[in-house]
Amino acid sequence: MPKLPRPPSARELAAIPPDWKVVPDGTLLFRVYFQGGAYPAPWYGFRSYGPADTRFDHHEPPPHVQGRGILYAATAPRTCLAEVFQTRRSINTYKSAPWLVGFRLARRVRLLDLTGLWSTRAGGSMAINSGPRPRAREWSRALYEGYPDAEGLWYGSSMCGNAPALALYERAQGALPGVPVFHRALAEPALLGMLEACARELGYALVVRPLATVTRTTG
Repeated sequence: MPKLPRPPSARELAAIPPDWKVVPDGTLLFRVYFQGGAYPAPWYGFRSYGPADTRFDHHEPPPHVQGRGILYAATAPRTCLAEVFQTRRSINTYKSAPWLVGFRLARRVRLLDLTGLWSTRAGGSMAINSGPRPRAREWSRALYEGYPDAEGLWYGSSMCGNAPALALYERAQGALPGVPVFHRALAEPALLGMLEACARELGYALVVRPLATVTRTTG
């Protein structure tokens, strides 16, 4: 049997007591998002188009705009960089205008905790955090339906030493504040030292170019 078989049905999952991770209000979270490219988004945007090729998209296939939305975040900038730029293992500071935003939760959120033994009890394994993404998306859809109180998932980043990462469902939309506490383009010189340190620790390349003009947004 594979370590990460297809998930149980939503009804079967509902009979398995969940492990909850309650993230308190005021918790500082970070995300890297893109203001340019094919699908620009605001910093607070829950992506309603999906599923895409990301791990825990709970959208119903085939890909289309729908009522379900997802927002990926982490408790540290390095985790965001490791996750967002993992395909090429290269932090590109200008392609599609990536920005780093930090925000404090306006209220607590209740997430399914995938970092412990729950996935084993449910018939899966820790491969949910690192195995094939299509299978992980199947699990996310089942979890979304089986646990209607779940506002997202708390998991370990397979690209950053199991550092805490979050996949927030649209149910958590009200937990985002009106304005962030930190908001800068990756191309800004002030972030260069931090990006160099993260790239070195991750073994990623760092792609930079001289900054022309950065349009600052306020929220």
